[in-house]
Amino acid sequence: QVQLVESGGRLVQAGGSLRLSCAASGRTFSGYVMGWFRQAPGKEREFVAAIRWSGVSTYYADSVKGRFTISRDNAKNTVYLQMNSLKPEDTAVYYCAATYGSSLKSGDMNYWGKGTLVTVSS
Repeated sequence: QVQLVESGGRLVQAGGSLRLSCAASGRTFSGYVMGWFRQAPGKEREFVAAIRWSGVSTYYADSVKGRFTISRDNAKNTVYLQMNSLKPEDTAVYYCAATYGSSLKSGDMNYWGKGTLVTVSS
């Protein structure tokens, strides 16, 4: 059974940093693309960042470029999202997701975690 478990979300002040983790289990993720999405209250879920499990390609939403960095540790089966210079508008539930396809649309993800809440205070 595939499981994606996020952790690391908490309350942080604007300008601060936070690192989210996504522990993956239940299958080999070689060939998968691992992504982070977020959903703010009253808004649709949106793409944040993604990384190819077996490669070095990374992808970012324009709103987080230069502030967020996605990485993975294959030995630990874990994907990270380092978030710097956080803004109140980054407040959202952050979800980890995985897809075997090439699409980064949320509807095309094959697996989802349950999310972790990040709150950025002004």
